[in-house]
Amino acid sequence: MQDKITKILKAIADPTRREIFHALVVAATALPITQISSQFDMSRQGVTKHLKTLEDAGLVQINSKGRERFCFADTKPLKEVNQWLKFYEQFWDDAIDNLGTYLDQK
Repeated sequence: MQDKITKILKAIADPTRREIFHALVVAATALPITQISSQFDMSRQGVTKHLKTLEDAGLVQINSKGRERFCFADTKPLKEVNQWLKFYEQFWDDAIDNLGTYLDQK
């Protein structure tokens, strides 16, 4: 079973999924799948597959209301990725500081 961070990274690795997620974040409200589909040059079925991947990663929630399905973004899972990246950010900050110290000694 994949861990959460792996699922999130795989979901946002695709540029179309990033665009869909971005559109939902910017909308700041639930959007019907038909409206999301109209923003992309692909079938509704193609958009639905992307939404399913985002949903599996916890980045999108899909709710039905009548015959329509509404999607909204959940940015909370990105906090886990951000915390994971912070470790490496500190690594690079330290590496650059050490390089600067080394170069100053030359």
